Amino acid sequence: MPNFNNLDLKNWKDSEIWTDSLWIIKERDKSGKHDGFYHGNFVPQIPHQLILRYSKENDVVFDPFLGSGTTAYECETLKRHFVGIEIQPTLVKHVQSKLDSKKNFFEILAADSTEEKTFNKIEEALKKHKRIKVQLAILHPPYANIVKFSDNKNDLSNAKDLRQFLNQFSSVVKNTLTILEKGRYIAIVMGDKYEKGQWIPLGFYCMNEAYKLGLTLKSVIIKNMEGNRAKQNKEGIWRYRALTSDYYIFKHEYILIFKY
Repeated sequence: MPNFNNLDLKNWKDSEIWTDSLWIIKERDKSGKHDGFYHGNFVPQIPHQLILRYSKENDVVFDPFLGSGTTAYECETLKRHFVGIEIQPTLVKHVQSKLDSKKNFFEILAADSTEEKTFNKIEEALKKHKRIKVQLAILHPPYANIVKFSDNKNDLSNAKDLRQFLNQFSSVVKNTLTILEKGRYIAIVMGDKYEKGQWIPLGFYCMNEAYKLGLTLKSVIIKNMEGNRAKQNKEGIWRYRALTSDYYIFKHEYILIFKY
């Protein structure tokens, strides 16, 4: 058995873990506390799969882009501890109000993940629970400025250009590594963007930033989400636009798995 998860290999044929590098998700999981109210929120199946594959029960999972709390709710369901950061205080309060686990701890900070001082607070929070490091990090940052999530100038979605976005993203990854246990995993979920007639490969750019920090790439997973709000009832329109132009329709995002 791998030392980084609880998989029962005696019954490996019955495992719910996806092992292919192409994930086609027909619809968002809306069970439990997942309400999908927040634009750009995580598809719950992604953190669900990552948590099962790369952590054990009672491990600590970290998310520096909490958002509407998708990863936190999956940790509650799967009996993992959770530490998260979110730059919007209103979202922090929303998620905190919905978490009620009695067996696992949850520490959520309203702070900026690009700042080192934020991670000093994370270290203090871990010490409070007699922990030193986290065992899995899941990052689902804004896809540059495609969607503006707040008016905070330090929000990655407000980066003035690609270079600033990548610098800020790299800072978050670098800070995350200070609390991630050596030999464990960090997953980065990222899509691309199309701007001014040009494809901007954000996924590859972010992959390169992780490479610069010495991480080892283990897998590149391609995920396609059918029926999301951007695509619903618009397939014909997007197909017509593609046929009258020179690009292909966005149908994917990347899930980049790195080992530290």
